[in-house]
Amino acid sequence: MALRLVQVNIKAQDDAALGRFWADALGWGMSSEAPGVTNLEPAGFSWPDPAAFYIDFVAVPNPETVRYRAHLDLATTSEAHQAELVTRLKELGATPAGEERDDVPWTELADPEGNMFRVLEPREIYRDTGPIAAVVVDCADPRAMARFWDEALDWTLHEVTDDHALLRSAAGTGPYLEFRRTSGERTGWHRTHLDLLPQPFDGKEAEVTRLRSLGAALADVGQGDVPWTVMADPEGNEFCVLGRA
Repeated sequence: MALRLVQVNIKAQDDAALGRFWADALGWGMSSEAPGVTNLEPAGFSWPDPAAFYIDFVAVPNPETVRYRAHLDLATTSEAHQAELVTRLKELGATPAGEERDDVPWTELADPEGNMFRVLEPREIYRDTGPIAAVVVDCADPRAMARFWDEALDWTLHEVTDDHALLRSAAGTGPYLEFRRTSGERTGWHRTHLDLLPQPFDGKEAEVTRLRSLGAALADVGQGDVPWTVMADPEGNEFCVLGRA
């Protein structure tokens, strides 16, 4: 049995429009599995190829009420690339997230629906992640999150300190998963949560039981009768264990 982080799920007012922004931003393909759902996949990959990472945009009635604690960090290869990417993202519809800062090397932006993300300065650690460097989750205790998620996922724990924890696929592909210590206050819009895929696909119930034994809990966000299971990690961060291939 194994469980891997296969995608992030982003709640949206207009899933197709927001999906188009991110498809253009990342250079990824765009499709739809159902009304109100827009799927993004990197070029040359099809769901659920384990070498790839995906994004789902899901329309919800009131996205302003959604307050998760995860966001995306985008990778760049040079200072020139960072500047070019920021300019292109603004042309696509991104806007500065709050006041522009000169005291940090990255640029904080918001997508057309206000979801905050960062365009990082070039960092060697992210040179082979593709356009998404990391999925970043705010937390109070990175060490505790590292203990839970290192057991939960079939991923490798690369680094853990009092301020952050860093995991990545054991195959060394795709973005990192980072848990970063924060004050606990949720600032800006965060409508992104993690989706986990069991391997084999019919192992969902066994994985849900295992996650509960590690400290996760079942969560009710009004999902109703769906093939996936909504859970929350020990700090209350919601995620889904998918029930489809």
